[in-house]
Amino acid sequence: MDITSYAEVLVKSICKEADLIKVSQYDSDEEGILIDILIPESSMGSVIGKDGRNAKAIRTLLNAYAYIHKLGPIKVTIDAF
Repeated sequence: MDITSYAEVLVKSICKEADLIKVSQYDSDEEGILIDILIPESSMGSVIGKDGRNAKAIRTLLNAYAYIHKLGPIKVTIDAF
């Protein structure tokens, strides 16, 4: 399982409209790996969580995955459409 599919599994498990989620990966020389997570506006509250706790947990788990698999630094963005 790569980091993109891992991020997709994490977000789909807490999102109400799981079939609309889009996770993309971009490689950058300056910042390492960029993970872009797009979710529906109606599910933004459940993914972000109270005071951003769910979003912080998602970022922490993805950073741990990247560290374990020696992927280097990653940056995670969560946006709504």
